[in-house]
Amino acid sequence: MNMPSKNNELAVVLVSGGMDSLVTAAIANESHHNLAFLHLNYGQKTEKRELDCFHKIAEHYGVPTHLQKIIDVSFLKQIGGSSLTDDQIEVKKYQGDTEEIPDSYVPFRNTHIVAMAVSWAEVIGAKKIFIGAVFEDSSGYPDCRPSYYKALNNLIKEGTKEGDIEVITPVIHMKKDEIVKKAVELKAPLTASWSCYERNDKACGVCDSCALRLKGFQKAGLEDPIDYLTRPSYD
Repeated sequence: MNMPSKNNELAVVLVSGGMDSLVTAAIANESHHNLAFLHLNYGQKTEKRELDCFHKIAEHYGVPTHLQKIIDVSFLKQIGGSSLTDDQIEVKKYQGDTEEIPDSYVPFRNTHIVAMAVSWAEVIGAKKIFIGAVFEDSSGYPDCRPSYYKALNNLIKEGTKEGDIEVITPVIHMKKDEIVKKAVELKAPLTASWSCYERNDKACGVCDSCALRLKGFQKAGLEDPIDYLTRPSYD
């Protein structure tokens, strides 16, 4: 995607604390002088570590406190149905590529997240919302598909006051190794990101998200700077 030259327009960035959202924030920082960061706590098992990463990433990019928004959406934990939020569902180990929707999928999560970002954008006058959705994950997560964001942008256009807010997905067609390389290119603080689905202290190294991240680093020929309980080879 060809990003516009850096401008003074305010943009909202959804920052989960993961590597994809970190790189998305770095890309948004290349095109916008003014950023607002939004983070949602939804009862995920690594909520504490992800929130800590959000604060570190916000500090790195100099986002003012009044433009940092943290919203509690713990109703997603009440709904359950995902190994990320439901204590009765164990986080599975990576089983290789599959067409099945994994049980780490949080039902319709990105729609809730983007809806809140749109509401906030209307209030603060932002016209762009950046989200780190990756198409590589879309075989498992239907709300990471480009067609989903096309439909979502049509909905936003119909359902907002001015109809001029747009969701931007700058990493959606990138592979994990390309995202790793982009992070290095833009000097994004990779040590301030967290991808593990299961642990808050050291990344497990074997859940789907850890595996995809480690595969990305290994393919890029780089070492992930965060701590792992175990670092399997996924070459």
